[in-house]
Amino acid sequence: MKLCIIYGGVSTEHEVSVWSTKSICDNIDKDKYKIKKAFISKEGIWYDEHSNEIENVMAYLKQFDVIFPMLHGLYGEDGTIQGLFEMINVPYVGCKVLSSSICMDKGYANLIFDQYGISQCKYIYAKKYKTSEYLYFDENNIEHNLDIDELIEITIKKIKKFPMFVKPSNSGSSVGITKVYQKEDLKKAILYALKFDNKILIEEGIIGREVEIAILGSNETGYEVSTVGEIISAEDFYTYSAKYENEKSKVIIPAKIDKKVLKEIQMMAEKAFKAVDGSGLARIDFFIQEGTNKVYLNEINTMPGFTNISMYPSLMMDYGYTYSEIIDKLIELAIKSK
Repeated sequence: MKLCIIYGGVSTEHEVSVWSTKSICDNIDKDKYKIKKAFISKEGIWYDEHSNEIENVMAYLKQFDVIFPMLHGLYGEDGTIQGLFEMINVPYVGCKVLSSSICMDKGYANLIFDQYGISQCKYIYAKKYKTSEYLYFDENNIEHNLDIDELIEITIKKIKKFPMFVKPSNSGSSVGITKVYQKEDLKKAILYALKFDNKILIEEGIIGREVEIAILGSNETGYEVSTVGEIISAEDFYTYSAKYENEKSKVIIPAKIDKKVLKEIQMMAEKAFKAVDGSGLARIDFFIQEGTNKVYLNEINTMPGFTNISMYPSLMMDYGYTYSEIIDKLIELAIKSK
């Protein structure tokens, strides 16, 4: 089977994609696949595995039986490149256009999860659409045009307590996120998030444990849902550096949690994945509130990292697959879903 692995990309997660692709190539069953790689530079230029620029990307990709887009973030995980694969009619690993785009925009994903009654922390979702104005819809769907000071006052009124997290709506690997402990720091955090996207999300900070779960499958094949893994961050929260650069961060699989809470998280994960019409794979993140054990959905990552320390392959290996079998299963799902 002729397989193309696409990696790199223009997003802030370029390096994670490179590391993930190395892990995949180190572990894939090379007797099953004739593998070629396509690298996208940070400037958006495509190169083949011999470092020759690919002038006709669509023609190049059409030669393959299946594509594995090991791309994270902007133009990789947001439905855009998935649309390209649909246009050229080549099967590909991972979620389709709609679910990819929804999950990449955390604000819109939150709106859908609200409709499905999935528990989330309190949040404000706003869009910067003029030099000095923010567009915000309240709980009654009334439109508000706010300056940044008015947005901060609305945020304080709705979320009420600190800490809060301010993040770009479209981003990944915790890039652009600030944990805010007082009102005076909200403006700086909002302006920082706006460097990465014109839509921002301000969320209630849940005091408790951060856990993650892996899911594999589709509506047609059914879903396999892993146990829960827990993140012990070496920093104040699970930043980019805590994930990939700080060796003191730890992952515990399986997490030591009550069986009832485990079951609730597994059921909520499958419900959320179905709500966005997910297929293929995802890593789904949750919070467990300290003292109450209340579970809150954080986000769905439709193309999680595949490095040797990444949670998704680690969880699926705990479920019973080898690393190479995970890859085989994802490719099999890609072919079946075409």
